[in-house]
Amino acid sequence: VFESPAKTTAALVRRIQVKLRGLLGEEPGLFLRTVREIERLVASAPFRRFAGKPRLKLYVAFLSRKPRQQPRFPLRSAPEVLEVIGMKNREALVVSGRKKNGFYGFPNAFIERELGVSATSRNWSTIKKIVRLVALEP
Repeated sequence: VFESPAKTTAALVRRIQVKLRGLLGEEPGLFLRTVREIERLVASAPFRRFAGKPRLKLYVAFLSRKPRQQPRFPLRSAPEVLEVIGMKNREALVVSGRKKNGFYGFPNAFIERELGVSATSRNWSTIKKIVRLVALEP
């Protein structure tokens, strides 16, 4: 989480890219979302119909850009036991069921393949914690 005035956000992103390129030795992929974008996503409660279902894991895949074509939802991956239930802006909403070996499927490779864009996935509970953390800051 970075803090920056709106007019200097682009400069901040360039500084982060330069620093990461130096550390990694290659061009980093950055996925910038403002606090307001994340707050709006959480406030929209996109997973409300799955509340109280502890055997599911919920993810948001943040996309580098919108897909060239709007996919028809749901998208399903039987091997990973995943279902992409929809999108909000540049975020794909993913529900994962428990696999036989006890692990949950992870959506990133599936999302990137199906939507044709780079993605980074985060657990829904982590996203809600970020919103709470930012709300607590002065």
